[in-house]
Amino acid sequence: MADDDVLGWLRDSDPALRWQVERDLLDAPEDVWRATRARVATEGYGARLLAHQDPDGQWAGGAFFPKVDGQVHAPEGEGQPWTATTWSLATLREWGLDATRLAGTAELLATNSRWEYDERLPFWGGEVDVCINATTLATGVWLGADVEALARWFPEHQLADGGWNCEWVEGSTRSSVHSTFNAVRGLLAHEVATGGDDDLRAARHRGERYLLERRLTRRLSTGELLDPCLTPPTYPSRWRYDVLRAVEHLRAASLVDGSPPDPRVADAVELLRVARQPDGRWLQGPVEPGAVWFDVDVPAGQPSRWLTLGAVRVLSWWDGGGRS
Repeated sequence: MADDDVLGWLRDSDPALRWQVERDLLDAPEDVWRATRARVATEGYGARLLAHQDPDGQWAGGAFFPKVDGQVHAPEGEGQPWTATTWSLATLREWGLDATRLAGTAELLATNSRWEYDERLPFWGGEVDVCINATTLATGVWLGADVEALARWFPEHQLADGGWNCEWVEGSTRSSVHSTFNAVRGLLAHEVATGGDDDLRAARHRGERYLLERRLTRRLSTGELLDPCLTPPTYPSRWRYDVLRAVEHLRAASLVDGSPPDPRVADAVELLRVARQPDGRWLQGPVEPGAVWFDVDVPAGQPSRWLTLGAVRVLSWWDGGGRS
């Protein structure tokens, strides 16, 4: 557990982060953290991002990429833009916005939003990219859209090794930790919202085993450290896999499944533990390039409240044997 100085620093933050500190680290009464969570819609980051929504339900005029004068805006050499609908909605959901504040958005997107990959594809049907479809699935169940056909897409596209790869459409038959991580996150969000079913739960468990067989950190073939694990965690990490996000997912999954922490998580936990600074904080990793509406965390190398919250939360879960 963090000391009082770090907890005070974490609590002195935007409502999107503060309510999670109150709930997960301070054991605040439910009415306290829920009151803070309700403020996400009316102040700070959440209110600012809501204000950028277009009348047609989208952000920046596009599903995955922004549009300028009706044309897809995907500049080369500047990084992926993070302002369009997919990313804006995923961020609001992860910040804890009450979905009722977006009443009507699901219907607007069904009418107005199409995927840049193929503009015949409706928003809630997804497209071919695993990570995009996983994010759309999680967002859809949050907003009450009909995404059941999209949920069934995941078992149908699970590879023989138990994971997924966004490059399956190019013929890839070997899974990716990035794609697999996003797939299991989307399936877990759907399960939490709907109760799930045995087929979807089995697909999620197979994907999680794919990651656990690698101890979240190692190549299965050689035992060498995975390339993504050579990069320190970053907030926001968007689609990218890292050890903090992986352990955060398995913490959430274990609480849903009622299972203890898997011993194969230990290597990832130790990577997080050694990254803790002497003052009890974690430093921001290399920030993903690309246009944003506004910054929500610090530059690389500075103490990050978001990463510190996540790291303290998963270490408390691990050290407590799953009792959080």
